[in-house]
Amino acid sequence: MVLPRSGPAVQGLPLHCFPLQGLSAAAMGALLLASAGKHFRDPGFFRDVVPEYLCRVDPQPGLTREPQHPLAVLSRDEWIAVSGLLELAAAVGILLPPTRKLTATALTGMFIAFLAGHIDALVRAYGPEGSPRRRKIHSLRLPLQAPLILWAWSLRKPASPGCPPGCRP
Repeated sequence: MVLPRSGPAVQGLPLHCFPLQGLSAAAMGALLLASAGKHFRDPGFFRDVVPEYLCRVDPQPGLTREPQHPLAVLSRDEWIAVSGLLELAAAVGILLPPTRKLTATALTGMFIAFLAGHIDALVRAYGPEGSPRRRKIHSLRLPLQAPLILWAWSLRKPASPGCPPGCRP
């Protein structure tokens, strides 16, 4: 990443002329890498945000099989592992300028899809089996999705390669 030189040569340049998108993409990549690692180190942290309707229930021997939701193709632990792998792939893809726009678009969609899990977890936290701790956790986790969605979307814009003094956005 090329950093702008300090001094008179950069005075008066608009903020969009600096390589902030690369720095933002690196920060998003670091966040995704940390989150992906947490999926495998502490999968229990993510258990509540996997909606029940997505979770396959394996039949018990001797019991009749209940109909399942069409999206219930993986177990809860498998969903957690798959989302961790997706975040790991996104951490790499967001760092590479040629794949950044596609990765940012996919990340935006992934974060929007995760809203369903966060809403479901919040509803269950306020249900009969909820606890004050779970209510607090999920009340904090849900609003964090909006800045993540906006941040991922913002990384779709091509980086400005550099602007001469007085350039316009």
